[in-house]
Amino acid sequence: METIHTIYLGKLRTEATHVRSGVTLISDAPIDNNGKGESFSPTDLLAASLGSCMITIMGMAADTHQINIDGTKMKITKVMASNPRRVSEIHVEFDMPSGQYTEKEKKLLYHAAQTCPVALSLHHDIKQVMKFNYPSS
Repeated sequence: METIHTIYLGKLRTEATHVRSGVTLISDAPIDNNGKGESFSPTDLLAASLGSCMITIMGMAADTHQINIDGTKMKITKVMASNPRRVSEIHVEFDMPSGQYTEKEKKLLYHAAQTCPVALSLHHDIKQVMKFNYPSS
């Protein structure tokens, strides 16, 4: 069974529907590439997918090891290159919620993010940069 159904709406816009849930999202070409920039671009979705995957796998590891990371926030920055136009870097900055994190827990969370399926699926030419901001002790 399909995972996603996508319709091209014209004017460089698509509507993707997640088959199981029925949830839809719109993608729009960015202004600097002849689009309206009124929604996520396909490359924005790639960057968002990486961040969401990282935090999901971190959440699984955190649950297994009784680490509370609820409320973690991320800033995701996509860097484009040209000739050919492509994503060259994705920076993911994690703002971890309050709490005391041991060095072992920090390493566990870093490893979980680094080994999420999206991170492992991206081409090695796409630089993935992670930064973790932990609360001060």
